[in-house]
Amino acid sequence: MTLPERVRIVEVGPRDGLQNEQAIVSAQDKIALVDGLVDAGLGYVEVGSFVSPKWVPQMADSGAVFAGITRRPGVVYAALTPNLQGFEAAVAAGALEVAVFAAASESFSQKNINCSIADSLRRFEPLMEKAHQQGIRVRGYVSCVLGCPYEGEVAPDKVREVSAAMWQMGCYEISLGDTIGVGTPGQARRLIETVSRDVAREHLAGHFHDTYGQAIANIYACLLEGIAVFDSSIGGLGGCPYAVGASGNVATEDVLYLLNGLGIETGIDLGQLIQVSQQIMAVLGRPSTSRVVTAKG
Repeated sequence: MTLPERVRIVEVGPRDGLQNEQAIVSAQDKIALVDGLVDAGLGYVEVGSFVSPKWVPQMADSGAVFAGITRRPGVVYAALTPNLQGFEAAVAAGALEVAVFAAASESFSQKNINCSIADSLRRFEPLMEKAHQQGIRVRGYVSCVLGCPYEGEVAPDKVREVSAAMWQMGCYEISLGDTIGVGTPGQARRLIETVSRDVAREHLAGHFHDTYGQAIANIYACLLEGIAVFDSSIGGLGGCPYAVGASGNVATEDVLYLLNGLGIETGIDLGQLIQVSQQIMAVLGRPSTSRVVTAKG
């Protein structure tokens, strides 16, 4: 299969990247991050999440962040919403899209959201109905697609089953997440081959963590399978509080370097992106984990 001519990068740094930071990042710094990412050419940014502050205190000011950003036409400003209450808060704040999440592992689902996979999907039904009524698009995340911290290997057919259920519920795109970063390129290709039997490749995205240094290789493998949407996080920020040892998401800068080298269009300026990465890392008080940023100093 030929490589895509253009790839859409879904920037998850302001939400998935920052949500596990121990020190609270100010709303102003989050607003500056979102605006900087958009200025660099990102056309889809996950700004925040509308979840209980008890569980994710870093995201308690998502409404203020949405209120403070400078909105650019054509840019999608999205939010993670676990339930109907979160959905309504996100829409009120001005989210243009929302995302819901489920796991491909029963154990992870129980640890993460205290319910079974089937129950988690049922919880989305009223949200999906309301989103349909209001014309709000919903993106679906499936976690632990290439491995689970509690169960080990996850069968591709299980991922296909959960992905198909979310697609049938009305999610326009399914993002397949290697939450603990254990997958390898061969596994990634087999996963796409399996899931695409029920959800077409043009409706699939890849979401890779770099725990074992395989994220860029896995993205290339998915490109060979015709996948043209990838989630990434500025500076490689992120992790998972319910997945011990899971390092951050793949760095947006590193994904862009790969895509530029392949001649694949993204509309993103790497130089500007590096500046944004350095700025947020200065706020956090530590160096970027992006290989590109490290190499360019």
